[in-house]
Amino acid sequence: MDLSQRLENVAIIGAAGKMGSGIALLVAGELARMKLSPEGKGKTYRLSLIDRDHAVLSGLLSYLSTQLVKIGEKKTGMLRTLYADRADLVENGQIIDAFVSDALSVLRPASDLSAAAGATLVFEAVNEDEDLKVKLLSQVRQCAHPDAWYLTNTSSIPIASLGKKLELTGRIAGYHFYNPPAVQKLLEYITCADTAPDLKKGGYDLAKRLGKKVIEANDIAGFIGNGHFIRDGLHAIATVNTLRGDAAAWAPALYKVNRVSQDWLLRPMGIFQLIDYVGVDVFKFILDVMNGYLPGQDLQSAFIDSLIEKGVLGGQNADGSQKDGILRYTKGRPSAVYCLGKSDYMPLDPDGWTGAADKELGALPDGFRPWKKLLGAKDRADALAGHFAALGGMDTEGARLGMEYLKASKAIGQRLVADGVAADDAAVNGVLTNGFFHLYGPINEYTG
Repeated sequence: MDLSQRLENVAIIGAAGKMGSGIALLVAGELARMKLSPEGKGKTYRLSLIDRDHAVLSGLLSYLSTQLVKIGEKKTGMLRTLYADRADLVENGQIIDAFVSDALSVLRPASDLSAAAGATLVFEAVNEDEDLKVKLLSQVRQCAHPDAWYLTNTSSIPIASLGKKLELTGRIAGYHFYNPPAVQKLLEYITCADTAPDLKKGGYDLAKRLGKKVIEANDIAGFIGNGHFIRDGLHAIATVNTLRGDAAAWAPALYKVNRVSQDWLLRPMGIFQLIDYVGVDVFKFILDVMNGYLPGQDLQSAFIDSLIEKGVLGGQNADGSQKDGILRYTKGRPSAVYCLGKSDYMPLDPDGWTGAADKELGALPDGFRPWKKLLGAKDRADALAGHFAALGGMDTEGARLGMEYLKASKAIGQRLVADGVAADDAAVNGVLTNGFFHLYGPINEYTG
């Protein structure tokens, strides 16, 4: 059974979630294209969208309808070719409507796992919880095609472990989409030594069909993306503990490290904003997974544990807006910092404590341009080199923290290569620049 045949009956488990809905959109678009192509003539395509109840599935269908229109508007040239034999479709609007209708026609929303009956390709996009994944996929395995492929959107759980527990050795691979899947180009592809050759190639080819930049990671807990992110976060937390000393000065220390990791390192957001975006609870779960599978590396954090106990979780609301976490957000921007000692938020105060913290950090290098300004800059390479060269020659707290952070980030990346998680420096840098939108990879020459 080749990839095209497998795509005739696809199931997505957790289809209405943040990740599942994006995967559903990508797959629905590809199935619509196949249905309209010469190879798809006379074939029936089925995409089973399985989630916990009909209410969330209704919202999913509304989302897909809206997004498919946008895809059609961007790809009218391709659609005109696909609908070349339809003389009744003249205007772009008519062609787009036909495309949306054809895409929606393959969808089969359901709240019962039995809807995966006969599926030859199964995507799993439920929470990053190994027990939950094993439970649901064990049930799906009872009704799916006996030779089905399984693509799990895990971002940290070793594939070999899942394969063994599910008795799917050779037929399961890691498909780590980045959020949101319909927008983010990167896909971390994880296979094992015993992955069936046809799945290894087919999974790669499918990712390309879905428009993804594929970077392969070896099957070691956390893989490349979270392998770096989690350790990067732990470095930030350790720095906070050093800055606050024995005092309860959590807020100033958190504020400083968050600001340094964004402005001094020229990243799209500070490290604690990123942890909030992912979710403090999700960070904790990934941390626990990695700690369990990588004994001796001491991958744990009392700070994160305390936040969880106090209900400081971060994450996003249903409309995509940021929930309060380590930082509080007003109109999408940080407006306060959580003080663990006080169990409350301290509002940012430029004339008070935050102004004092900024003064202690010191000035940024002359000619500083933030991440957004450098993102499309033609002189970006020279600007980055100049920024970090200047940073290395400055004697301020901000410069010192920035260079220490840069060196730690590099060491984390180099360890991922040394430990065999990533094939080479380029793989590590590729994940961080494509998946995390960093302007440069962590393995660089900026530290001298």
